[in-house]
Amino acid sequence: MNVYPILVALRRHKAAVILIVLQIALTLAIVANAFFIIGHTMARMSRTSGLDEDGLIFIWQKLPVVTGDAATIIEKIDAMQRADLQAIRNLPDVQDATATASFPLLQGDGEGDISLDADRQGKFVHAAYYYGDEHLRGTFGARLIAGRDFFASEIRHGQTLLGSKVIIVSKALADQLFPSGNALGQAVYQDGKLATIVGIVERLRIPNMDDSNWADNSVIEPLRQDGFWTGYVVRARNGRTTEAIRDIHKALFALDPMRHMPPGAGVHPVTEMRASYYDDERGVALLMGVICIILLSVTAAGIVGLTSFWVGQRHRQIGVRRALGARKIDILLYFQIENLLIAGGGAVIGALCAVGLNVWLMKHYEMMHLPVFYVAMGVLAMLVLGQAAVLMPARRASNVPPVVATRSV
Repeated sequence: MNVYPILVALRRHKAAVILIVLQIALTLAIVANAFFIIGHTMARMSRTSGLDEDGLIFIWQKLPVVTGDAATIIEKIDAMQRADLQAIRNLPDVQDATATASFPLLQGDGEGDISLDADRQGKFVHAAYYYGDEHLRGTFGARLIAGRDFFASEIRHGQTLLGSKVIIVSKALADQLFPSGNALGQAVYQDGKLATIVGIVERLRIPNMDDSNWADNSVIEPLRQDGFWTGYVVRARNGRTTEAIRDIHKALFALDPMRHMPPGAGVHPVTEMRASYYDDERGVALLMGVICIILLSVTAAGIVGLTSFWVGQRHRQIGVRRALGARKIDILLYFQIENLLIAGGGAVIGALCAVGLNVWLMKHYEMMHLPVFYVAMGVLAMLVLGQAAVLMPARRASNVPPVVATRSV
């Protein structure tokens, strides 16, 4: 079909065409960036921790205050933690338990550099630390692919780690330091302190929401931390999480009713904590989705309304074409191509606006760079939306009978 007559016809409706083009461009610019934000948010929410999270329970509490000198206080806190853990492990619905204030993606204690030499002149990588006892790896459910767990004799307690002789590392960290795959048994330096790698786990995400390139670089230290605020991670037996939570709460307060679990702390399933941590991001993704639906609906309604108006104005013209031998398919294609030209112009302008909007968001709101994929998907969506929106008015136009052309004669 010759496109020139279509362009000539569009020039007679400049105002309407410009409005639709600008509407399509604005919709594309917003929708492309919104889809990118939604996609990025969904990817963050679906990140795996490397653990078997089903059945895991996190406990955050404040232990009763004790008095004495520093050494006495530390020993008393350690004794309370040991008693708590033993009481929890004795419960029938509990498989294992460990003392740690860290959990993948949720919260953590610290980070540092792991290097092959004390002064970091050679290769080194950044990593996050987990502090726990010989039960931590098993309670977490992180799969050990090489080496062993800590021995009970290797576990120390205190408020800070003064230098561990043995560590367990994630495979991602081991592969970065030792690409040949011989990390097990190797000596490394943790911020200048010598340690030996005695175990490697398949995957262990760092204990925060960081999306950096070191997000799988984790180290487990053999330390049970002493502090009035203390955390426990418990693994319940299959299908017994609810019962385990109920029994844990009773057992801890039966052991010492002076402990404190303020709002936001207490005994919670990890799956519930994970969901609550992403409430804000889930809300943003939902809001963006609603905005996209509204914009797409308004744009589609605008295209339908404009095409229907033009069909009403062109009844006689369409009838003349039908009388001269034009088929229904010819009329249908005319309106489809006409709309494709309008939507195509809007899509080109919209793609440029989408990139410009992304640059502005990166400058003012630390937005990530918009991939070309989302711009291309936005362009495709606008073209498909335009063709779908014009289909019904175009079919109605193609059904105009030739006799219409003679009614005004």
